[in-house]
Amino acid sequence: MTLVKFHRDNRLPQFSSFFEDFFNDESSFMSNRLTRRMPSVNILEDKENYTIEVAAPGLSKDDFKIHLENNLLTIESCKEEKNEEKDERYTKREFCYYNFQRSFTLPNSIDTSKIDAKYDNGILKVYLPKKEEAKEKPARQISIN
Repeated sequence: MTLVKFHRDNRLPQFSSFFEDFFNDESSFMSNRLTRRMPSVNILEDKENYTIEVAAPGLSKDDFKIHLENNLLTIESCKEEKNEEKDERYTKREFCYYNFQRSFTLPNSIDTSKIDAKYDNGILKVYLPKKEEAKEKPARQISIN
């Protein structure tokens, strides 16, 4: 039986380490972009309306498009993001297009002509007012004849 001693090339571990760090580092390009793909959404209801809150910090109100078609409300955003180092030879250059699209089927109780939206401090709020007949009526006494 013959034993063969294994000799590793010193360049190989450094090369694989670069890719492991690139894809596993929490501050890396891939992990940041993948976790930020879809913003969190809250839907609130009160007596007068529904409110959709979309957590989208770092965007401006001009980055959003909201449209309604056949009781389907769609909120979308697209923003180009670049991070470059100004040097003739760079080892890392990052850019991406941050976009998302969320759609919500609205109930027939929404007055679609009065939908309003506001963006403030990283939160987009879309106000969906209820139709008058869908609002809660106060309790009342019914007389017996």
